[in-house]
Amino acid sequence: MSSARRDLESGGATKNATTYSAAPTNYVYDPEVHWTSWLVPLFVAVNVVVFVVAMYVNDCPRNNLTFEGDCVATFLGRFSFQPLRENPLFGPSSSTLSKMGALQWYDVVYHHEGWRLVTCIWLHAGIVHLAANMLSLVFIGIRLEQQFGFVRIGIIYLFSGFGGSVLSSLFIRNNISVGASGALFGLLGAMLSELITNWSIYSNKAAALFTLLFIIVINLVIGMLPHVDNFAHIGGFLTGFLLGFVLLLRPQFGWLEQRRLPAGVRLKLSIALVMLFRGESGYDHCHWCHYLTCVPTSRWKCNDN
Repeated sequence: MSSARRDLESGGATKNATTYSAAPTNYVYDPEVHWTSWLVPLFVAVNVVVFVVAMYVNDCPRNNLTFEGDCVATFLGRFSFQPLRENPLFGPSSSTLSKMGALQWYDVVYHHEGWRLVTCIWLHAGIVHLAANMLSLVFIGIRLEQQFGFVRIGIIYLFSGFGGSVLSSLFIRNNISVGASGALFGLLGAMLSELITNWSIYSNKAAALFTLLFIIVINLVIGMLPHVDNFAHIGGFLTGFLLGFVLLLRPQFGWLEQRRLPAGVRLKLSIALVMLFRGESGYDHCHWCHYLTCVPTSRWKCNDN
């Protein structure tokens, strides 16, 4: 994440989940269990505030030292965007994102900046990236929080974002990565395990399963396009999927509620963290995994960028 050219257009990876619509509606809802959603709106607000702070720190008119063109929307003053050739998502520079806590393998492993595994979840590469992820978070998160409460959804969101960051760091070394999509995919994974676990309460099981799987597959396929960090998507999805089996049980339908972090999540995260801080590359153990994040075509080639 440090040796290649680190402008966003040529290699910066974004974690992007953009095609999600509302959760499957073929569900027999219990009106006696309904929470007011406040944590998801708070997450949205924090992400927006962090982006505004990043743009303030970026101060394109003063700090634009590239030859990619002039700042965009200069009427915004120090909040104007980097040249579109450098960042087509209408946002700050890669150096600003790195300064603010973007995920960067070299800094995590050799500078012992493990906090980047968490801070990168709250950063976004631009207005387009932020808007796509926040709309997805509203559609996914509010309904889940209303059904299961802020504690369980908050745990799934944060742990999934962390899991996505860890898997991303194991495979992407030459670029920075930012975005909340690992956490968003964790919510999708939790929805799938909740559907499996609480299968009997859905009125149209096949339609609910097909809709959710279609949304997941479409987002994963989009993640195979260049400059999108699909490893963060996959890591977040797997973490949320495992957490959902424990945290999204419904005691009112005869299930026993469990509050311990599942052993599978703890084991996988522990192994991944050990591999990461030992400097190991995920490709050493999975030579074909590059196809999970980029499929070569006649228009582009795939590499560690």
